[in-house]
Amino acid sequence: MEHASFIIGSWVLTAVSVVVYAVFIVKRGRSLSQNASREEFPWT
Repeated sequence: MEHASFIIGSWVLTAVSVVVYAVFIVKRGRSLSQNASREEFPWT
């Protein structure tokens, strides 16, 4: 159990990094979609 804090800290740091990156990607996608025309949305 002497390495538990290192392992838990690593997991927390990884989880926070993934969440921050996901939020960045979603915000970037939303801002880019504001400037796109309807022809650039092939799924609609």
